[in-house]
Amino acid sequence: MLVRDAMSTMVLTIGPAHTLRQAARLMSARRVGAAIVLDPDTSGIGILTERDILNSVGLGQNPDHETASKHTTTDVVFAAPSWTLLEAAEAMTHGGFRHLIVLDGHGPVGVVSVRDIIRCWAPARREAAMAG
Repeated sequence: MLVRDAMSTMVLTIGPAHTLRQAARLMSARRVGAAIVLDPDTSGIGILTERDILNSVGLGQNPDHETASKHTTTDVVFAAPSWTLLEAAEAMTHGGFRHLIVLDGHGPVGVVSVRDIIRCWAPARREAAMAG
């Protein structure tokens, strides 16, 4: 199975000036664990995850004053839609990530998460166990 088959195409995109509270509200409303942060000034693509917000709040920082730009991961590992789920899982394991931004030739087209991979792998494992 390929990343394109597992990824979420419900991509939440925010800007670097969004506060962490704004990001959290949008992520909660869309039921996603990560937002793609597009910075038009740097032409950069980064990712802000629920863990980034949790870490900030845990440090006592104010989510109404902290901006996405201060908490965005910019050294992102990108996946291609044609990657296998094993390739994505290996990249996540190697980098310590739970989400990968999926890029095609035109920019971000989705996000694949550990949960997406498990959701796809679990039925296949169950079917293999029942067949064997």
